[in-house]
Amino acid sequence: MNTSEQRWPVMEQYLTVQGEGANSGRSAYFIRLAGCDVGCVWCDVKESWPTDGFPQKSAAELCLEVQASGAKYVVITGGEPSMYNLDDLCAAFHTMNLQVWIETSGSHPFSGTWDWICVSPKKFKAPRPDWLSKANEFKVVVFHSSDLTWAQQFVPQLPANCMLFLQPEWERRDKITEDILRFIHDNPQWRLSLQTHKYVGIP
Repeated sequence: MNTSEQRWPVMEQYLTVQGEGANSGRSAYFIRLAGCDVGCVWCDVKESWPTDGFPQKSAAELCLEVQASGAKYVVITGGEPSMYNLDDLCAAFHTMNLQVWIETSGSHPFSGTWDWICVSPKKFKAPRPDWLSKANEFKVVVFHSSDLTWAQQFVPQLPANCMLFLQPEWERRDKITEDILRFIHDNPQWRLSLQTHKYVGIP
């Protein structure tokens, strides 16, 4: 196992079922890193923005905690996880034969070795080409109908086999879902993503 002394601020961690996107319904261990400089107005985890007050954990510590959970898949999320160099963390998890996924806006330089990359772009800080070019999944949270055409501009920068998802922002789902469905009918390369974990009441 990698014994690097690098540490990451961990806001929370838990075993759950992935609620949205391509891996929806799969058991996974979530590690939410603290710290975000994107600042989405509709963010539902604003408490993850600062880094102060959260435990700093090493790769070895996190590996032991994931191992104790019995999980086979680890999701690194935030906050904004691309703020940190994640090379050592990925290497440590791969030493344990775990699959490592990330959910990121892709707003900072690429790092890590990933089994699945979900890029969820934000208007407030554009995704970087180095993340877009490696994305397995491109998931756009739709707050306003203009987000639908905004999302299209990134498609040429994505791999040909990248999965494309549109997800209604939770608080506006009753207002925006119909617009998303119409857009998907006209642009069938896109799929609908729903936050199923919120419907069933799990983290």
